Amino acid sequence: MKLFEAQPAFFTLLLGHILAMELLAWLIVYLLGPGWLPSTLTALILTVSQAQSWYLQHDLGHTSVFRKPRWNHVAQQFVMGQLKGFSAHWWNFRHFQHHAKPNVSHKDPDVTLAPIFLLGESSVEYGRKKRRYLPYNHQHLYFFLIGPPLLTLVNFEVENLAYMLVCLQWQDLLWAASFYCRFFWSYIPFYSVSGALLLFVAVRVLESHWFVWITQMNHIPKEIGHEKHRDWASSQLAATCNVESSPFIDWFSGHLNFQIEHHLFPTMPRHNYHRIAPLVKALCAKHGLTYEVKPFLTALVDIVRSLKKSGNIWLKAYLQQ
Repeated sequence: MKLFEAQPAFFTLLLGHILAMELLAWLIVYLLGPGWLPSTLTALILTVSQAQSWYLQHDLGHTSVFRKPRWNHVAQQFVMGQLKGFSAHWWNFRHFQHHAKPNVSHKDPDVTLAPIFLLGESSVEYGRKKRRYLPYNHQHLYFFLIGPPLLTLVNFEVENLAYMLVCLQWQDLLWAASFYCRFFWSYIPFYSVSGALLLFVAVRVLESHWFVWITQMNHIPKEIGHEKHRDWASSQLAATCNVESSPFIDWFSGHLNFQIEHHLFPTMPRHNYHRIAPLVKALCAKHGLTYEVKPFLTALVDIVRSLKKSGNIWLKAYLQQ
């Protein structure tokens, strides 16, 4: 069915609208000045650009855009480095572990969040061992303070820089440096150093919210625990769910609302997920496997529900004699 063949026009349009938003954000400040309204519009447009850049580099990291892997890797370094200020090798190092063992504690870095957050089976383990570094029964509340706001701004920035230095990824470091040079050279003339830094922080915090809610809505509410030694398809289905599709949700989530299809076929171009989805659903029905699809808002709320549930499980185990 040629479902692994990418459409050049699709990804050209993606990159084009990212670059257009970067230019538009600068033009707004250039033409209207650094007032509060132009600055707010600029921050919002840059946030959209940054979020869409996450999705495009993700496609490139999975080698789903160009036929030759090398072209994907070079393009990913440009998008991740020049457009975002991060290391492509760092992202792949984390993300490939996630795909190999999704939602497996100590193997998937995306769900190994203790001692800050407890998920799945780690809740029982911490409770039985009487570990209380934080009030985990309230983690669904402090999640709003240190989860979505700070992941990209603090955790990713520190981890990314440490990775590049420790692993001697000098090329990625230069790409990341080019992003910061471009950003601050573009906005310091309007805002001064402190104002440009404030704009940068605002964009990072806003994109961090977008990144956390979209990437976690498919995984955190699902089963999280130790290795179950399942077959490939079953392990992916147990750790993922889909979100109902619409043109806006597809764009807004970078097609990660088709998380099941993405995890089963990680190198498939995302514009073909809607074509393979009915076949995957039929296969699951044939073999009695769960194929879960949620409304978008339900998927977001389920993140908080699952954190609260895990926190209560920890508290119950912690209080047991």
